[in-house]
Amino acid sequence: MQHGPYRLKRYYSLREYDQQAFGCRVAKIPLNAGLGCPNRDGSKGVGGCIFCSQAGSGEFAGRPEQPLRQQFEAGRALLARKWPEAAAIAYFQAYTNTYAPLEQLRRLYEEALSFPGVVGLAIATRADCLPQETADYLAQLNRRTHLVVELGLQSAFDETGRRIRRCHSWADFLEGYGRLQQRGIRVCVHLIDGLPGETPEMMVESARRVAALRPHSVKLHLLHLVRGTALEKIYDAGDLRFLSREEYVKIVVDQLEVLPPDTVIARLTGDGPRQSLIGPLWSLHKRQVLNAIDQELARRDSWQAKRWSEDV
Repeated sequence: MQHGPYRLKRYYSLREYDQQAFGCRVAKIPLNAGLGCPNRDGSKGVGGCIFCSQAGSGEFAGRPEQPLRQQFEAGRALLARKWPEAAAIAYFQAYTNTYAPLEQLRRLYEEALSFPGVVGLAIATRADCLPQETADYLAQLNRRTHLVVELGLQSAFDETGRRIRRCHSWADFLEGYGRLQQRGIRVCVHLIDGLPGETPEMMVESARRVAALRPHSVKLHLLHLVRGTALEKIYDAGDLRFLSREEYVKIVVDQLEVLPPDTVIARLTGDGPRQSLIGPLWSLHKRQVLNAIDQELARRDSWQAKRWSEDV
């Protein structure tokens, strides 16, 4: 028996949302526009967040020296093997994709919208990189196409933010989120489970605080370690313990239970490139992880928003 208001899963899956919004399968094509990050160039910090690779969390995007059109066509061809009839979302994934002058951003976004089969944009950025003029332009885009701005919060706790060198606070996040929300722009919030120093209770509390904001969507990620990151040194020193699959599944289900019923679950796990992933290696088996989450929801007879309250 299916519980909750959902057809496909016990949570509001991205596939279900896409079917409602577009009437078809939708594939996100990752792009690397070669933009920087204030947490790398010295404006806010140097070296980026401790888990971020030299690819700027865009391992599956193209190379910045490649034209966007070439990146898009390569990504579209790859995904066409699985979903040949899918529509496309141009996904600006690597680094901070509002960290540039407005005219440069305008050229990039408008070019991506011109690609064949594109029905919308997804723009990954930081909440502290949303000046008013950029937010105003995003509002214009939002009226013309299906736009989602993805904000990497990772944790709602400032002590964790300092530990991972995020270089912006929960208050900064709320300010940037508010600028987008005021303009009616869909926001996807990223959270990472397993960050150094965090307990399962803190991870669920982050989800609860995000739930109070009623975001359009949420991505839940597993902390994974790739070579060449600052996190590798913490691991080598013995100060990082990976979550087990069982621990991760329990935390994710606890988080799903406190998220609003109309928040789309855009991701439930994450992994790094096989050739540079140090751990946890079980994260490579994504289908098994997703199946385990489904099984835990069924075992509990639970579903997204089971413990959510609009009054909290």
